[in-house]
Amino acid sequence: MKKPTIWIDADACPKVIKEVIFKASARLQLEVVLVANSSMFVPQSPLIKLVKVEAGADVADSFIAANVVSFDIVVTADIPLAALIVEKQATAINVRGEIYTEENVHERLSMRNFMKELRDSGVETGGPEAFSAKDKERFANAFNKILSLLKF
Repeated sequence: MKKPTIWIDADACPKVIKEVIFKASARLQLEVVLVANSSMFVPQSPLIKLVKVEAGADVADSFIAANVVSFDIVVTADIPLAALIVEKQATAINVRGEIYTEENVHERLSMRNFMKELRDSGVETGGPEAFSAKDKERFANAFNKILSLLKF
């Protein structure tokens, strides 16, 4: 069986999450593709590559969606991208360790759209809480669970 590729929607992905993924890549010999519209550090490894796409809304998301296959893993905080990944029967996980499923991704998408409407109408909605060590731990646990379910 072909090993999954781990795709990272990299512009907004915290460094500590990338480090968790890089360690898993080395341990399990899994390919990692970071997709971003800016340059960033990637470790020297034949398993890890950076794809730099043009700047613009959803360019990185479109690249990932066009190239992912059903057994791949996508790390993204972008809910519309996660919905596309779930439709392609690949695994989507956010940087706080939430695994997107057919059951929850549409609910998250509806809430995202509702909050966007509120913001567009001038309502202050606040942003997400600061990323914490607990978030890193939740991500690492969920990511390892995904890998073990895929037998890696």
